Amino acid sequence: MNTLVSQFARLFESITQAAGQPVYLVGGAVRDAMLGRVSNDLDFVLEKDARAVGKRVANALNGGFYMLDQARDTARVIIQDDQGRKQYLDFATFRGENLEADLRDRDFTINALALDLGSQQLIDPTGGAADLRQRQVRLCAPGSLESDPVRTMRAIRLSLALDLRILPETAAAMRAAAPKLARVSPERQRDELFRMFDGSRVNTAVHLMDRFGLLQIVLPELEDLKGVTQSAPHVYDVWEHTLTVIQQLEDLLEVLAGDQERAANIHASTVLLFLRRYRDRLREHYRGLLTPGRTPRALLFLAALYHDISKPEARSVEESGRIRFFEHEHIGAQVMEERARGLALSTAEVQRAVAIVKNHMRVHHLAAAQLPPSRRAVYRFFKATGQSGPDIIVLSLADVMGTYAATLDQQTLENELTVARTLLDGLWQTPHEVVRPPRLLDGQDLQTHFDLKPGRKIGELLEELQEAQAMGDISSREDALRFIEERLNHDHS
Repeated sequence: MNTLVSQFARLFESITQAAGQPVYLVGGAVRDAMLGRVSNDLDFVLEKDARAVGKRVANALNGGFYMLDQARDTARVIIQDDQGRKQYLDFATFRGENLEADLRDRDFTINALALDLGSQQLIDPTGGAADLRQRQVRLCAPGSLESDPVRTMRAIRLSLALDLRILPETAAAMRAAAPKLARVSPERQRDELFRMFDGSRVNTAVHLMDRFGLLQIVLPELEDLKGVTQSAPHVYDVWEHTLTVIQQLEDLLEVLAGDQERAANIHASTVLLFLRRYRDRLREHYRGLLTPGRTPRALLFLAALYHDISKPEARSVEESGRIRFFEHEHIGAQVMEERARGLALSTAEVQRAVAIVKNHMRVHHLAAAQLPPSRRAVYRFFKATGQSGPDIIVLSLADVMGTYAATLDQQTLENELTVARTLLDGLWQTPHEVVRPPRLLDGQDLQTHFDLKPGRKIGELLEELQEAQAMGDISSREDALRFIEERLNHDHS
C-alpha cells in the first residue's frame, strides 16, 4: 500500500484539493496494491458532487472529462503522461448512505476495500484484506450475486487472474445465480467475457463457466459439441478438441510473445524456428483495440470456440465408417455471425469473427499439398481473409495441434508452418508485390481506353488484373493495358 501512496502522492494531493471533501480510492486499485501490483485505472468515491469534482480534477491536471453515467453521477477523467500513456480516473458518489454501505454493497470482499486519500488509512468493513492474504473469493453479502448475476463471471475472472480459490459457499451461490445471468444485458455479458478472454488460463475459464452453468447462458451453442465423435487423425470429440485448441492457442500466443518456459516444448520450439521473425509483428497485431475495451486477442478466442460449431449439424458417416464434416466452416460462419450480433459486437468485430470461422480450413488445405503456397494462393488467401489473416494462421496452428495432440508428427507440423511462414512473408515482407499490388488502372481507364460502360464487368477485369500483378506477370501500366485488351478479345472470340 505504501508503494501505491508514494507513486500517486501528487495525484492524490491534487484530487483532495480539487474535491474539497473526503475522497476514497476503492476497489481493484486498492486490492492490486495489496498484492504488490500497480493499476493505472483508479476508482474514487465521495459523498456528493462527483461530476463537479471530476471537472475540477480534469482542469487541475489538464485532463479530458466526460460523464460515464449521468443518472448515477459517475464521471471519468483521462490524463496522459509524456510517453502517451493514459490513466483513467473515475469519480462516483456513494451508492448507499455512506462509504461503508457502498462497500458492503459490492460483489466480493477483495473489491470492498477503500483508501482514505486524506488520512491514507485502509477501510475494510468486510474483511477483504484477510481474504486476500488467504487467497480466496468470498461474497460481500449472501445476495451479492442475485442482485447482479454478471458477478458470477467476474468471480471466475478474478480467481484466475489473481490465483485465488473460490470458496465453497461462493461456488454454491454462483450455481444458484447462474440461470439469472440470462436477464443480464448481452453487452454486460460480452464485456465480462472479453475481459476473461484477455486474461490468462482461458481454457480453465471456459471449463469453469461450463461447470457453474454459465456457458450455456452466454454461449449456448457450445453445448451441442459435447460427445460428437470424430475420425482420425482427431484424438478427441469435438468439445474436447475445441478446449484443446483454446489451450494450444494460448500457448502459441505466449510463446510468440516471448514465454521461454512454454517454448521448451518441442512443437513450440519448431513454431519459433519458423515464425521467430514475425513475433514483433504478431504482438503488434494483438496489441491494439478493435473497439474501445475489446481486443483482437479476445475476439480470436471467441472465434476459436466457434471454429467447429457446426460439426454436429454437418456430421455424416461414410460406409467405411469414416466421419466427415463437409462445409462445416461455412455453416459455422453463419452461427458465428448470429452469436456475435447477439453479443452486440461492432460490425467490424462481427465481420472479423465470421471471417476467422469461415476460413479456418484454408491453411490446412494449402498444407495438404506439402509445398509452399504459390503467389496466387497467397494473394487469394488475404483477398478472402483481410485483417483476419494472421488470426486464421495462428488458429490453424493451434487447430492442427489440437487435432493430433500427442500423435502430431514433425512433418505434419512443418507443412503447416511452411504455409504459415509463406503467407506471413507475403503479408509483411512483400505486401505491395503479392498481397496488395498497387492498381495500375482504374475503372475510368477501362471506360476511356476500351469504351466500357460502368458495371460489374469492370470490377471483374480489375480483379483479374490485380491477381496477375500478384503473380508477377504484370508490372507496368502498358502491360496492364495489354492484359485488359487480351481479356476483352478473348471474351469476344
